[in-house]
Amino acid sequence: MKVLVIGGDGYCGWATALYLSNRGYEVGILDNLIRRHWDDKLGVDTLTPIAPIQQRIRRWQELTGKSIDLFVGDITNYEFLSKTLHKFEPEAIVHFGEQRSAPYSMIDREHAVFTQVNNVVGTLNILYAMKEDFPDSHLVKLGTMGEYGTPNIDIEEGYITIEHNGRKDTLPYPKQPGSFYHLSKVHDSHNIHFACKIWGLRATDLNQGVVYGVLTEETGMDEMLINRLDYDGVFGTALNRFCIQAAIGHPLTVYGKGGQTRGFLDIRDTVRCMEIAIANPAEAGQFRVFNQFTELFSIGDLAMMVKKAGVAIGLDVEINHLQNPRVELEEHYFNAKNTKLLDLGLQPHYLSDSLLDSLLNFATKYKDRVDMNQILPTVSWRRG
Repeated sequence: MKVLVIGGDGYCGWATALYLSNRGYEVGILDNLIRRHWDDKLGVDTLTPIAPIQQRIRRWQELTGKSIDLFVGDITNYEFLSKTLHKFEPEAIVHFGEQRSAPYSMIDREHAVFTQVNNVVGTLNILYAMKEDFPDSHLVKLGTMGEYGTPNIDIEEGYITIEHNGRKDTLPYPKQPGSFYHLSKVHDSHNIHFACKIWGLRATDLNQGVVYGVLTEETGMDEMLINRLDYDGVFGTALNRFCIQAAIGHPLTVYGKGGQTRGFLDIRDTVRCMEIAIANPAEAGQFRVFNQFTELFSIGDLAMMVKKAGVAIGLDVEINHLQNPRVELEEHYFNAKNTKLLDLGLQPHYLSDSLLDSLLNFATKYKDRVDMNQILPTVSWRRG
């Protein structure tokens, strides 16, 4: 099957592109390479040294004999997107090509507007390109569990059945996003749902939890293939940040009380979930929603797990509770369903002491690349 991975130079996209290529899919990467530009503008860098995408792809072919096509351009440019789709002719389109950081979207008006225009218009362009010329292609879109917020009822997978005034219906699950980034993902979901309904497109929305880890079978094959690992306050995610902070002797930065509970998954499960969705496509006119996570943890629990694992390998790990820069509930009910991918064959990698040891040792290997000025959060949700 021919699969176009949009955003294939990023954290999840690169690992997914190599994983699919290794399993016999014919893979193309479409990316405007802007993720690297954002690092330059913010003055930050990934913990790991990332080679240019052209070098990464050449090295992959040298090691495996498998080629990956590269298309450099922006999906908000409809002419470029349409030409690329006609040239590659994908049967499945994996869409990671969005600005994916909540803090980035909350920096100021400029970053909020960019995030929403980039994310919503890019996805809308894909839907129109599919409608015009590739109506049988399957869109596998990366959503986020952050669309749901933290409701005081169980979170279903995309839809909820409601009885009201004696009548019953199944409706899209109510959304309570927590940033302009998360709002853009809600807008995406609505647009995709609408396009499937009126044009008969097929799409799967993967509402992903917080991803941790860096190594997959493919990215661990060679230093040139290594994935990015972000630790800064804008793009770094909780567990990855905690492990890097522990490795350099910086107190773990828990926001507020630390009772915020979220869904988490290993990056090895991210790539497998993508393959499962591709191999089991939605029906024409169907907009499926899968909640893509394997375990639920509070931020405070994660910090304690990293502290325990760090102490076991001789690190001195402290935990600091910082004033929360976000506007969010710090203690709340959170029970989300995640059965659909498991039913289709996902065999999860659960967070273990050995995985934490591996991530801590990996962070220690590259700790000389850490800029201490980028550890603490710099973006506040509050006015002023």
